[in-house]
Amino acid sequence: MRILITGGCGFIGSHLVDRLVTQGYKVRVYDLLEPQVHQGKKPEYLNNNAEYIFSDLRDRDTLKKALRNVEIIFHLASQVGVGQSMYQIEKYTSHNLTGTAVLLDLLVNTKNKVKKLIVASSMSIYGEGAYKCKNCGVVYPLERSLKQLRKRDWEVYCPECKKRVKPIPTPEDKPLYPSSIYASNKRVQEEMCMIVGKAYKLPTVALRYFNVYGPRQSLSNPYTGVGAIFLARVKNNKPPLVFEDGRQSRDFIYIDDLITANILAMEKKEADYQIFNVGSGQPIRIIEIAYTIISLLGTDVGVNVLNKYRIGDIRHCYADISKIKSTLGFKPRVKFGEGMRRLISWAESRRALDLTDKAQRELEKRHLTT
Repeated sequence: MRILITGGCGFIGSHLVDRLVTQGYKVRVYDLLEPQVHQGKKPEYLNNNAEYIFSDLRDRDTLKKALRNVEIIFHLASQVGVGQSMYQIEKYTSHNLTGTAVLLDLLVNTKNKVKKLIVASSMSIYGEGAYKCKNCGVVYPLERSLKQLRKRDWEVYCPECKKRVKPIPTPEDKPLYPSSIYASNKRVQEEMCMIVGKAYKLPTVALRYFNVYGPRQSLSNPYTGVGAIFLARVKNNKPPLVFEDGRQSRDFIYIDDLITANILAMEKKEADYQIFNVGSGQPIRIIEIAYTIISLLGTDVGVNVLNKYRIGDIRHCYADISKIKSTLGFKPRVKFGEGMRRLISWAESRRALDLTDKAQRELEKRHLTT
């Protein structure tokens, strides 16, 4: 069986390539080699047993050739970065949505052998996560107002009774309130794939990734995952920059567990036409990430809590993974502490160019922080 992975040279895609090659599949990778991620060169970790096509997803003729004899597609290619998406709007939307449109258009208008499509979606499409109010039960608050945030009040309140609410696991049926261009792109990308899949009876699965971490994250991309950004700062003897008060929480899933979820989505018919959260199911405060990295590297750079808000950020969101557990038998196995140790061990011998200050200045110049 031949499998196509768009974005297969990236952090997640390359790990998926390795797992599939190990399992005996023929793997074809389609990747732009985005300069911000790859610094203009092929990563050293590329699997020599896979086939590579280096091109833009919007290049219809090249993508059409890449689909030859392909039976399974993992669509991972995407421009990634919440903050950057808010001022590189055309670039993000063109790559993420037009690229997906070209892929889907080829699937329905050209002869091919594709039997299944798995698309990488994102937890960012939820906006704020789910919350529990003592008075009103489960609630789904919208974005916090700028008026509230300018008072440095970071908490979330019930949209009905205005009392403070407690975060709870976020299920797949929560209403979607994306709060950035990137999040909006991912929502539409997911919807496009599911609509076309159902209409043309092409089994399609959307996996809503939460915060993925592990070896091969780009340490020189200031718009990648928070763990890699903090790691780049600490490796350059600078304190991690933490927005708000650092007590906001996210769900972090180790790369190996995420790849297992992708394989299950491919192999099991029960996954067809379904949407699944892929996370650990456990919330971790952002400031804990910073202190964990500092501790594991044995430095004393400290943490710079900015007490500022970044437009598009949310307070809390962590995954309800009961659906993927019961339907596909998925179970995350790598605990956060062990996963971070693996990431740090890998990163110790890697160069990290810290561009966080530059990215921060861009946000401030465009009034995207308050």
